[in-house]
Amino acid sequence: METVNILIEALPYIKKFHQKKVMIKYGGHAMIDSEAMNSTARDTVLLKYVGMEPIVVHGGGPEISRSMHKLGKKPKFIGGLRITDKETMEIVKMVLVGKINTDIVSNVCLHGGKGIGISGKDNHLIKAHKKAPEVIVDNSTGDERTIDLGLVGEIENVNPEIIDMLTENDYIPIVSPIGVDKNGNTLNLNADTVAGDIAGKVNAEKLIILTDVPGILEDPNDPETLIKKVGIDEISDLIDNGTVSDGMIPKIETCLHAIENGVKSAHIIDGRIKHSALLEIFTKDGIGTMISR
Repeated sequence: METVNILIEALPYIKKFHQKKVMIKYGGHAMIDSEAMNSTARDTVLLKYVGMEPIVVHGGGPEISRSMHKLGKKPKFIGGLRITDKETMEIVKMVLVGKINTDIVSNVCLHGGKGIGISGKDNHLIKAHKKAPEVIVDNSTGDERTIDLGLVGEIENVNPEIIDMLTENDYIPIVSPIGVDKNGNTLNLNADTVAGDIAGKVNAEKLIILTDVPGILEDPNDPETLIKKVGIDEISDLIDNGTVSDGMIPKIETCLHAIENGVKSAHIIDGRIKHSALLEIFTKDGIGTMISR
């Protein structure tokens, strides 16, 4: 009887989101644990079979760093952004496109989905330009220095043609976060930003970011202080009072940008919880933080 009740609770949401695009950004635990990745891929396929149109963007930072160490190259970061020289870019492409993307495609296909892997370079899905050098201030001396991040990009434009073509033909697009500049050079992009920008361009109903925290917490050390729902007009206060800080800020900014560009709601959820995306979409209370207008 409990199973039946779960299905009944899910029915209104299945009806509401039928034939709507749902962008899922794979990150955190869902990327580094094979069992979690398999479970997340199965849940993504389930979304497809109940009538939604899932699209996946994946990250891969920890795996890139591990591969760099194996190849004798030390990763370098400035403000959370990876300094990406030509050699590092080759490793980024190898890991994101050659390994992680194909692993996710395999898992999706294993569970009966029509997964297909693409990158931001395919059909010029993501046009970008090189990010301007960062100015870093030494807190102890106040001295400034300028750091060139190398082949790190900022998105200029998203061409959704290939995404639309794939979803219309019942494929689940799985996107690696790299872009191309006007000269054909490959640029390393932030996966959260890629997910948010594509979600806005394809008029996705939802943007779901899988991470390793429960969502926005009033007290970062207490999961019971989870903020379930927040309006976009409340975000600036949460940043000003320190509730949203550090690595959560770029994710929140991605959510805001997506909503401003037409996405109905954005969700930050804990990918360490089994079936977290399903629980967020198909239950009344959800499990993470929902951001909306």
